[in-house]
Order: sequence, then C-alpha cells, then structure tokens
Amino acid sequence: MIAIRLHPDKQSAAQAIAREIADLIAIRSESGKPTVLGLATGSTPLPLYAELIRLRREAGISFRSVITFNLDEYEGLGPTHPQSYRRFMEENLFRHLDIPAANIHIPDGLTKNAAQNCADYEEAIRDAGGIDLQILGIGRTGHIGFNEPPSSADSRTRWVRLDEVTRRDNSAFFGDMSLVPHGALTMGVATILQARRIELIAFGEAKAEIVRRAIKEAPSAGCPATWLQRHPRCTFHLDAGAAQAL
Repeated sequence: MIAIRLHPDKQSAAQAIAREIADLIAIRSESGKPTVLGLATGSTPLPLYAELIRLRREAGISFRSVITFNLDEYEGLGPTHPQSYRRFMEENLFRHLDIPAANIHIPDGLTKNAAQNCADYEEAIRDAGGIDLQILGIGRTGHIGFNEPPSSADSRTRWVRLDEVTRRDNSAFFGDMSLVPHGALTMGVATILQARRIELIAFGEAKAEIVRRAIKEAPSAGCPATWLQRHPRCTFHLDAGAAQAL
C-alpha cells in the first residue's frame, strides 16, 4: 500500500522527511540503538540532505549513532571520480555531519569481484539490523536504485546493466553520453522492500507518468517501482506536477 503526501515545493518535502529522520534518531538513541538509513543520490534528495545539514548546524542534532547504506554506485568509478556516488555523498552530506566513517557504506565501483562485494553488502545490512528508513527517487524507466526493468521482487544487491534511457538522463552530469558507465552495483528490490519504512521523493511533471504507473499498475518486473505497492509503510512525497496523472 502506497501512501501519497502532497507538498507545495521541494523544501516542504525536505523538511517533513528530515523531521521524520531526526525523530527516528532520537527514538532509537533513547533505546541505545543505531538508526540505519538507506540513502539515494542524484538531484532529487539534495534538498533533504541540505535540511539534514541545517539540523546538524542549527539544532545540534547528532548523527553519530547513524549507519548508512547507499543504494548504488557506478561500475568503474572510484571514490575520487567527480561523478562517483561516493564523492557525491561526501560533498553533499557526509562531510557536513558527524557520522563515523566506519558507519558509511557504499558499493565498491572498482571491485574486481562484483558478486562477492554485493554479497558482503547484503551481509553488512543484516549485521546492522536492517534498514530503518530508505530514501528513494524514481527513474523514468521505473527504476528504484538502479533496478532497471525487468527486475524481480526477489532480486538482491547485484551488478546491473543500465538502461539507455537512464544513461541518457544521467549524461548531463557527465557532459557526454559516451562517458556514462554502462553498468552499476545496486541494492536489489527485495533488499529495498525489507526496509521498515520507505520515503520516495518525486517532483515535476516529467515524473508524473512513471509515478502513475508505480501506483496504479499491477506489480511487475517491467516497472520495478510497482513492487513498492507490496510494502506496508511506503510514502510517495510529490508536488502537484508529479501527482497530476493520478
């Protein structure tokens, strides 16, 4: 079941989700437990990350008890590459918070053994007690993380080939389509669905049709975001543009 929450703008959505995260950290800390967050990259979560940084600086909220797992990383990109997701997260979130470096997890884009790296990633999530709250965006192909169609509901962290639509959409960040990697490591659909809460963010008319499909179509591998309908606590945070086809 997917709940829909409409927001007047990106900042309103960022504030609402950031407050949920801050409240979750407080509740978990009181019981002596870490807060495990699943994080996304790209332009969609940037307002949220800016709001978390503001809460750290202005409200003094500590993130020392937080453990993070990012959804994905491009194949072949190391942590210093300008377009790697490791660098993206360092510049836009991690360096501004007090999360211990050992608590930060991102798939290794330079691994020589993708299968082992992905298996180790799954084990690390289990060892952390599972993801408490997962942040998602949604791609025009219906991908969540880099789970391109077709992606089954039982898929786990693995190597995937990126859809050409996704590569084209992401080429703006690389400057040229030829520079966009063809593959990535991503959490699987089943891994995402095991998060205790899921918060998906989508804004603008360009996302309206895929949001409609994700909510209205029967769950199938052809549109991986439709699997979110099976999650007991999933919320789509939308503006009027992204919700216009509902």
